[in-house]
Amino acid sequence: MRSPAADPAHSTTTRALTGRSPVAPDISQDAVVVVPGIMGSALRNAHTGEPVWGLSPKLLAGFWSDPDRLRVLHLTPAEREGRYGRIEPAGLLTASTWAPFLKGVEPYTDLVDTIREVVADRAAVLEFAYDWRLPVAVNGARLAHAARRHLAAWRTHPAQDDARRLRPDDRPAQLVFVAHSMGGLVTQEAMAADPRLAVDTRAVVTLGTPFDGSVLATTILNSGRGGPAALPRRALRDLAATLPGVHDLLPRFLCVDSGAEAHRLGPAGVAALGGDLHLATAAEESHRHRRTAPLPRHRAVVGTAQPTPQSLRLRDGVVHEQYAGFTSHSDDTPVRDGDGIPVLTDRAGDGTVHQDSASRGGDAITYLPLQHGALAADRSARHHVRAVITERDRVLGPSMGTDQVGLDVPDLVEAGVPWQLHLPGADSTAHVGLTVQDTGGDTPATSPWPSLRDGRIGARVTLPAPGLYRVTAVVSGQPSITQLVLAIAPGLG
Repeated sequence: MRSPAADPAHSTTTRALTGRSPVAPDISQDAVVVVPGIMGSALRNAHTGEPVWGLSPKLLAGFWSDPDRLRVLHLTPAEREGRYGRIEPAGLLTASTWAPFLKGVEPYTDLVDTIREVVADRAAVLEFAYDWRLPVAVNGARLAHAARRHLAAWRTHPAQDDARRLRPDDRPAQLVFVAHSMGGLVTQEAMAADPRLAVDTRAVVTLGTPFDGSVLATTILNSGRGGPAALPRRALRDLAATLPGVHDLLPRFLCVDSGAEAHRLGPAGVAALGGDLHLATAAEESHRHRRTAPLPRHRAVVGTAQPTPQSLRLRDGVVHEQYAGFTSHSDDTPVRDGDGIPVLTDRAGDGTVHQDSASRGGDAITYLPLQHGALAADRSARHHVRAVITERDRVLGPSMGTDQVGLDVPDLVEAGVPWQLHLPGADSTAHVGLTVQDTGGDTPATSPWPSLRDGRIGARVTLPAPGLYRVTAVVSGQPSITQLVLAIAPGLG
């Protein structure tokens, strides 16, 4: 696909109509690598080709209650010993999907299309799908190799002639990484695996990457302990306990609240709440290894204003999330009040990753009031990615988004049963619009009326049938906020 300015017919027509040379498109000469987050790559059986992850919205509700489908995703003893190849990636997600606690995962189609608009040829874009069940260290090494091959191929591509002619940068093509969620950890691991890769990298954009982990990972591993849990949540807990990838997402910061003290969650603590001691130990070592790896000209896009777990209390082995976290001094000790008790502060986040974990190490930080799953699909975030890819100077620009309105939606509900959504931070219903849409398109969209209830603005919602639904809040003055919610048949809990 050649750029419009490289098309002689286009140039001639434009010159005839305007009497002057055409406006050249703003394109990059660089190669771009898109790295998705956990569950953001479709997977298939390497021997039969049968899909094992990346299902249509209509099949999702049944997927989480089908033991046979889920068992295929569990890491086998052979895979735990490093003998991989049973499962292989089958491309980036192209349809919305859902997982308990992780909520909705939006497809990467719009992000990839946006990037393709500003490169010289489709060949400049590498969609790096990977087996997210495996350790971040394994996928990082694979990414380093794939990125090297991609850059070498792009530097010899015929479209480079057009790119060099339209761009004033007198340098060879470099790499730009655009990474969502876990994809940022994989990118960081690639830099650690191949230190010279940073030299050939012009910029790294991360979207909601949990550099210091997420408290939500503890909830996933612990789900169902001490009380009833819906079947999909139990299924994810049993799967997660076998996956190195989930253990790589565990929090590395002060997060365990014992009342008088704040502690880190070590491997023994992970095992006590339902994780795997060996996987937790390996994940901690991997984090220590990669945390000092450089991310050249790192731009962190950070979700904010969404209610986000930031710390936890452990009672009899059961995780109780807290929507506030500990602030540390420069020596990594907690800030304390006048009585010597560690202070809790609500730093919010994107619903999955709190602000401090997602912004760690960024040369420039862009805050957007968005949910985690939508960070790679949102229009404002995509415009930011586009600007980084085409930039020609070091002016980083201001953060986007001014209002601080969040969207608080359950990840799992029962069809036909009313539930409440909230808009934390909203102080009026006058400039708020809500829609609920079946992602499968089987039922018309509805528009719940926002109202003030118990001192909070929100809306009462009832989903008519099992399926995957997208809730969208449009707030004047800020990007729209979206969240996916799965409705299951009554009685599956």
